[in-house]
Amino acid sequence: MTEARPDDTAIETTILDLVAARGAGKTICPSEVARALGGPHPDGWGPLMQPVRRVAVRLAHAGRVAILRKGKPVDPDDFRGIYRLALPAGASGPGNQSGV
Repeated sequence: MTEARPDDTAIETTILDLVAARGAGKTICPSEVARALGGPHPDGWGPLMQPVRRVAVRLAHAGRVAILRKGKPVDPDDFRGIYRLALPAGASGPGNQSGV
């Protein structure tokens, strides 16, 4: 394989871009992030699922995304199974980041 695996920065940027594009009150699947980075074939995106989860947990701790299970926010340190990612409650989509 000639392509390097995306780093945490690329994963973080993709998560934040996708949840912002989806907008407040809407969610994305972690596999959407993995597919955006690894392509449509499972051999490309499958290995990215754990790194996506790890970065999502870090972003949830920072208050930049919410991790939802069955439509309800969960503790980023204690959730299992299928989950979705969304803008945190009160966020308004693109442009919601504070000035840098």
